[in-house]
Amino acid sequence: MKQTEHLSPPSIEEPPVHGGSLLLLPNRNSVTLKDVARVAGVSPITVSRAIHRPELVKPHTVEAVQRAVRVTGYIPNQLAGALTGRKTRLIAAIVPQISNSIFVETIQALSDRLWRANYQLLLGLSGYYNAREEELMSAILSRRPDGIVLTGIRHTPEIRQKILSTGAPVVEIWDQSLSPIDMVVGFSHEKVGEAMATHLLERGYRNIAILWLDDDRSTRRRMAFNEKLQSHGVTAVATVLSASPATLQHGREGLAELLAQGYKFDAIACGSDPLAHGVLTESLARGIHIPDQLGVIGFGDFDFAAHTHPALTTVKVDRRAIGELAADALLQKIAGKEPKQRIVDVGFQVVVRATT
Repeated sequence: MKQTEHLSPPSIEEPPVHGGSLLLLPNRNSVTLKDVARVAGVSPITVSRAIHRPELVKPHTVEAVQRAVRVTGYIPNQLAGALTGRKTRLIAAIVPQISNSIFVETIQALSDRLWRANYQLLLGLSGYYNAREEELMSAILSRRPDGIVLTGIRHTPEIRQKILSTGAPVVEIWDQSLSPIDMVVGFSHEKVGEAMATHLLERGYRNIAILWLDDDRSTRRRMAFNEKLQSHGVTAVATVLSASPATLQHGREGLAELLAQGYKFDAIACGSDPLAHGVLTESLARGIHIPDQLGVIGFGDFDFAAHTHPALTTVKVDRRAIGELAADALLQKIAGKEPKQRIVDVGFQVVVRATT
């Protein structure tokens, strides 16, 4: 087959003119590899090489093909490349939700880091349901991603088997495990629960109510919180559970429910900052003085936590670091290198403010 790399590429800043007439480009939704080749003045196989293996093609030819792609609006079929063993340059991530900022900063940092390495992020929202995570995983794996990011470490055997069968690198985030699927970047929810209880106990609180969330990671924090209290001879006065994700409304309603049932407590531990924010709002409405009459602690150190009145005591996790470290681990694995650590603990910090 005659090779055409030696041809000087035409100028295609605007659609080229052939024989005194404007070259008509096809509808953008039906542009093919042959159309790009015709505009660039090269063969279809050269276009394919320039897109998928540019290191094998002369630079001026790659430039011509890239300009032709821009002019025609052609979208390369990366899945076809994946089926022939090439990379899709696609990373898939599954998180429960993005309705509040608890996961948003992690996803943004992950996306930014991958973009700098010329990878794109495909995001799926699973809620807090295993069945939805399984459906998402099947759909995502059909796109042949080069790497996978999962939230948490509790996955069904079916999901684990599907992931392992692909051979793609995997990072589990927002959790810790001594036996991850592949790699993990996060923190210990159990240690967070213990630290929250320790803080309230050290502040002298003994009649403690709990306003918490019902998802798996929150439940593990709550169980560790209760165990720490019990180790000091303290039992939680009452517990109100709210469905994830947390909202300010749930916080207000939770405190109202505790008060309506006549419980007496001098502190309330909240499973998330939005719940704590709701407690502060309801307390203000009822004339309850914080922290004189009621101590409050949250989790997450949301952007509003330092600016509530009073400023909220909470637990800070470096959400951006989780995303950046997860991206770095994936990129190293994709490049054929072993990361320095398969298990990365970013830790956490109890941020003491005016509510305790």
